Amino acid sequence: MKVTQEKLPGSQIGLEIEIPAQRSKQVYEKVVQDLARSANIPGFRKGKAPRQVLLQRMGQQRVKSAALEDLVKESVQEAMEQESIEALGQPQLRSSVEELTSQYQPGEPLTISAAVDVSPEVELGEEYKNLSIQAEETTQDPSQVDEHLEQRRAEQATIVPVENRPAQMGDTAVVDYEGKLTGAEGEPQPISGAQATDYELELQQGQFIEEIVEGIVGMKPGETKEIPVSFAEDYPREDLAGKDTTFTVTLKELKEKELPELDDEFAQEVSESETLAELRESLTTQFKESAEQETKSSIQQALTEELLKHAEIDLPETMIEQEVETILTQTAMQMSNYGMDVRQLFTKETIPQMKERSRPEAIQRLKQSLALTEVAKRESLEPTEEEIEAKTNEVKGQLSEQDYDPDRLQELVLDDLRKEKALEWLQEHAQVELVPKGSLDSESEETEETEQAPAQTESGEAAAATVDVQAEESS
Repeated sequence: MKVTQEKLPGSQIGLEIEIPAQRSKQVYEKVVQDLARSANIPGFRKGKAPRQVLLQRMGQQRVKSAALEDLVKESVQEAMEQESIEALGQPQLRSSVEELTSQYQPGEPLTISAAVDVSPEVELGEEYKNLSIQAEETTQDPSQVDEHLEQRRAEQATIVPVENRPAQMGDTAVVDYEGKLTGAEGEPQPISGAQATDYELELQQGQFIEEIVEGIVGMKPGETKEIPVSFAEDYPREDLAGKDTTFTVTLKELKEKELPELDDEFAQEVSESETLAELRESLTTQFKESAEQETKSSIQQALTEELLKHAEIDLPETMIEQEVETILTQTAMQMSNYGMDVRQLFTKETIPQMKERSRPEAIQRLKQSLALTEVAKRESLEPTEEEIEAKTNEVKGQLSEQDYDPDRLQELVLDDLRKEKALEWLQEHAQVELVPKGSLDSESEETEETEQAPAQTESGEAAAATVDVQAEESS
């Protein structure tokens, strides 16, 4: 069988396949014989109907279509094997079905065109051997240890009643409140869902409506106060957006956190350390290692981004679609681990949108992976048996009791190790300039953050307030 190859965009290979006359007749005759054995023709025993009667009964066009379908499928598969083509996904027929049906005559030669996706070629310039990058360096902040210890103290705190002083930030207030719309005309009107009794509120920024939190500060238990609240124009509740309101708040009880002493006993309570000094030393090591890992990740990200500037990779659609599916699967697993109902999030309506949003990430991931693999190939960077065994055991431990394909696992481990070695090689041969963390933010990102940060903060606080206000409708 004569096969002519043609390189197509999107890492596809076009195949023009010339099917000999004898082959076109053999497949047709086989289809007729199969139909003859299985067809039930009235007046004849099964498999005994004359050929002409069978063809009249089944229809010449139907038989030809069945034979053509088998002929195309078998010929394309045989052509790929003959040409040693490792296809990704299923071959695509480029010839028109209607055209082939009209052209196909059993016993006469037939030419068909098909296309198959193949692994893309990575065109990589020699610049990869001496990349020049800037990467952000994360340094250990000594204050992290103290901040962490204070956070743990807050988690271990006990709540005790407060006496003989007014409310202050950080306290927990038990209040009754009622909100009313105010205006130039008429009596103030109660706001639906803006009433609560014995509502426990932590006096912290972002915990509730800001004006109410600030208004409670300075109040004493038993005191009642009217606090004006002006809602923003973009407030989520349309009936309150842009409106002036007044909340009548009664402070019924005041509590504060009593923090445990920062001593050896506390260290033993919150960790496996015997003394506070040991705990501090352990935390210092952890934060140092975290900073080093963050710096390493920053360098590797900068290296891969710079590497891609010198690489040309034409990705096949099959590969992109597979990577998108992988991303969605990983997302579903993460959501499931967080206790979220994946079936409600992944619906017929949302899945196409999620696929479209995941597409840029899939393309980026694929290009990075292929470029690093190409570096490993060019520089003969192969992992040792010991490294493969160690990595395999590590992954097996992460998989726990999940089912997995050992051969596929081996492929993934080898791929990961080669990419790791490629990144190490690139770093060894690159000029790396470390700059302070945050200094490489692009101008566009800074502009976007400047524009979005106030809106996000405002809407975030508004959303929190909406939840708190409306939650009391049912209480």
